[in-house]
Amino acid sequence: MQTASMGTEEIKKDVNASNWQTDLAYDQWKALPVSGPRPPARYKHAAVVVDEKLYIIGGSRNGRHLSDVQVFDFRNLLWSNIKLKPNSDKFEDSGLQEVLPAISAHNMVKWGNKILLLGGNSKKLSDKIIVWVIDLETHLCGILETSGKVPVARGGQSTTLVGSRLIMFGGEDRSRRLWNDVNILDLETMTWDVVEAMQTPPAPRFDHTAAVHAEHYLLIFGGCSHDSFFNDLHVLDLQTMEWSQPQVQGELVTPRAGHAGITIDENWYIVGGGDNKNGCPETLVLNMSKLVWSVPTSVKHRDALASEGLSVCSVTIDGKKHLVAFGGYNGNYSNEVFVMMPKPRDSLQPKIFQSPAAAAAAASVTAAYALTKIDKLDFKTAELNSKGTENHHYEQDFTIDLETLTEEKSVLELSLSEVKTENSRLGQEIEEVNNTHAELSKELHSVQGQLIAERSRCFKLEAQISELQKKLESVQSIEDEVQALRGQKSALEQDMELASSAQRQGSGGVWRWIAGGGGSDA
Repeated sequence: MQTASMGTEEIKKDVNASNWQTDLAYDQWKALPVSGPRPPARYKHAAVVVDEKLYIIGGSRNGRHLSDVQVFDFRNLLWSNIKLKPNSDKFEDSGLQEVLPAISAHNMVKWGNKILLLGGNSKKLSDKIIVWVIDLETHLCGILETSGKVPVARGGQSTTLVGSRLIMFGGEDRSRRLWNDVNILDLETMTWDVVEAMQTPPAPRFDHTAAVHAEHYLLIFGGCSHDSFFNDLHVLDLQTMEWSQPQVQGELVTPRAGHAGITIDENWYIVGGGDNKNGCPETLVLNMSKLVWSVPTSVKHRDALASEGLSVCSVTIDGKKHLVAFGGYNGNYSNEVFVMMPKPRDSLQPKIFQSPAAAAAAASVTAAYALTKIDKLDFKTAELNSKGTENHHYEQDFTIDLETLTEEKSVLELSLSEVKTENSRLGQEIEEVNNTHAELSKELHSVQGQLIAERSRCFKLEAQISELQKKLESVQSIEDEVQALRGQKSALEQDMELASSAQRQGSGGVWRWIAGGGGSDA
């Protein structure tokens, strides 16, 4: 569904400050006609609403951190500021010049009649997370002493209050390292602990948003790393401490960081944010039971609401809940106060994170319960009919109830049928996967057998090669011996030839002597 973009308009100047909400229409942002001076424009501040008053603390402007506490009163549309006082002598001993140091990218949580500040970027913070506390009645400010596994100091993290626990996720520390850890502060014992969550966690990030659903699930949306912006949704089951990334439906959500979020009933409203190039003009709503994104309204791209580092809270005026946004940066810093009255939306029981089997079981139980109720009502209706016309009105009421329950029964039966069909399909897919797994296992065993046979053959070949190498070495020695014998034979033949030659020469001389001697005597 495409939502037409519109600029935020200011509520009519002639509207009385006590009934400004009468000029509001559903799902439309409007700027409040603030009376008197305004606080300095800023972004990356923290905000919370207490007793129809908006508290703004800290933030950043032109590269400088702020330390002021500003208060906006929705009854008279006036700004004021609070001067904090130290709550102990330890403040004087610490040598700090300010009660609350200038800080930005921090979190703020309402806790009774106090405000807690956690984390953030400041030049005066320690290496570990510091928890500041401000008493709204006395305006005393100080540091809460905590123990346990205190997390490293960081900014851009999210902190969510669940019962008496603060759950902190992610952030960026002073060395620009990004985190995706989960830290819990027990406000009753003031003890920190680190959660060893299972399954795949979100990628390390900062400037994301977090919300809790049904006191059971922690939702993390968006944020950024040093080179990427995210539009993913992650869920942490706070009972099993398991991460999951469920499938979402509805509008396509663009990546963003520096956005702000607030929950009203089952709806999580996301406002602003951007990717350092463009601001996000749409106001998102996530139905946390159905996991469906929708866009009830949108503003122009250069509107102050399409900014990074803004804040959004909810305020109840005369029984009606409103969204209130303040600050932000989109090339210009803002100090406008915007309000929107959200249109009432469907409310369903929490069921979003059930497995298919659990959903089928729940549908079966619900359908069986509905059938039992209908059977009982049939009996009661027949009994009422036997009493005559004096119970006519009751009979009509029961008939209406019966028709309603019959319709509910039909819807539940249809849902149950769809769940059964889905389970049947999943069963077939599981069977196919199992068959494929069995075939692959057979192939694997066959390949393993072939591999074993090939290894045995390789061992045999290696043994044969070793034997041949030994034979080759023995052949080489035999060749050397033959060569030596050949040399000996050649030398012997030469000696024999020389001896034979000498013998022939000696024999010729004797005969000549004999022949010569005989001739002279005659």
